[in-house]
Amino acid sequence: MIDFKPVRLEDRAAIERYTMPWGICNNDLAFANMYCWQEVYHTTWAEVGGFLVIRFHIEGGERIGYMQPIGPGDFTPILPQLLEDARERGQRLRLIGLSDEAREQVRNMHAGTFAFESNRALEDYVYRAEDLRNLTGHRYQPKRNHINRFVAEYPDYRYEELTPAHFDECLALEREWRRAHGEERTSEQSAEQRAMLRAFEHFDELGLMGGCIYVGDRLAAFTYGSALNDRTFDTHVEKADTEFDGAFTIINKLFAQHLPERFTLINREEDMGIEGLRQSKLSYHPAFLQHKFTAMRLHPDELACKELWAEAFGDEEEFIDRFIIRYYSRRRAVTATVDGQLAAMLHLVPFDTCLGRTTYIYGVATARAFRRRGLAAGLLHEAMQRIRERGDDAAFLIPTPGEEWLREFYAGFGFEGHVPTRFVSEDGFDFGTGRTEDDLSMVWRRDASAPLPDTLTATHRK
Repeated sequence: MIDFKPVRLEDRAAIERYTMPWGICNNDLAFANMYCWQEVYHTTWAEVGGFLVIRFHIEGGERIGYMQPIGPGDFTPILPQLLEDARERGQRLRLIGLSDEAREQVRNMHAGTFAFESNRALEDYVYRAEDLRNLTGHRYQPKRNHINRFVAEYPDYRYEELTPAHFDECLALEREWRRAHGEERTSEQSAEQRAMLRAFEHFDELGLMGGCIYVGDRLAAFTYGSALNDRTFDTHVEKADTEFDGAFTIINKLFAQHLPERFTLINREEDMGIEGLRQSKLSYHPAFLQHKFTAMRLHPDELACKELWAEAFGDEEEFIDRFIIRYYSRRRAVTATVDGQLAAMLHLVPFDTCLGRTTYIYGVATARAFRRRGLAAGLLHEAMQRIRERGDDAAFLIPTPGEEWLREFYAGFGFEGHVPTRFVSEDGFDFGTGRTEDDLSMVWRRDASAPLPDTLTATHRK
């Protein structure tokens, strides 16, 4: 059994003994982030076989994840121990924040047993420090113009090192920033506010560094962060009073200039999928994005689904893995087995449409060796029975383009029409054919007399 311990201030040296020499620029490995966000993620750590292992609760929920083990050499030999630790907690093994190299290590050593995915919203933006310090060249001309306007409009501005004397003003500015962005909490502090309070309570002990911009006696912006590794600084927080146009731009530049020269890279963390934040981070021209892959250990039924999907549809492994990780559900899969082998399957995916509570019948497939045995028809009968019993208002499916005989087949179960369909999901997953013009659905309605819609917008429901 692995002895995982909560992240405490006194653990900083032991944890950074692993992270500081390491070249991975993942902001989740900054000790200050682990400590300050511990209330949300319940982060714990252990040393396993010469590697640092961080265990946490994904998104603060019930599922646990293990950060990429950090240490010299190949970490894959310790995965059986992590697998057992996850099993003891009734969980599957999920490895989070894998680099490209780490993903390949897991893929090569445990071929076929993991599904992998990446989330663009969680990738870190990493910049060359000299770019942010100097803003030289044509591509940074808009940033220089922005700073010049700020200096001209506020000639009495000044930069100060962030110290405890500034903390109250920083918290007040953060509250105002949150209110201006519609994120004010009336009854409790936000998770970010609590993390900031924890950072200010232990600023020096966490090795934090920060800076402020004042215009006269008014705080216009502040920022702080910590060392992520020996050459990379991680900017944890950056806030500005939006009344001062250009405050974000000038605090970014001046803070970079005041960082120790040993930091040649600056991580400004992820964009969380917020389009405006993404464009802002891209406008500073990152040197690279730090990829963060998730590897999920597959159960036997998921492995069988993946193999049948690849045979039936020929989709790339990345697409199949994404479906399995995000949307596959044993409860919503309708399957047929022959001699213990998965022979046919379909998936009942919940959506909302103008027709009401709607089920999308997705990924209908029969293995080549078991075709022409009526397995698909049997699955459709069972699927429609489930849909009726749970009181859905409608169901729809998209017959394979070019296979016109399928329309007659599905019509026998009450499906009709050629309805153009658009899918809406949190991650933009392509539930269609991959070709929008071919996403023509056949629709079943509980009330068959209700007219078919001209178009169908299907919004995924968890």
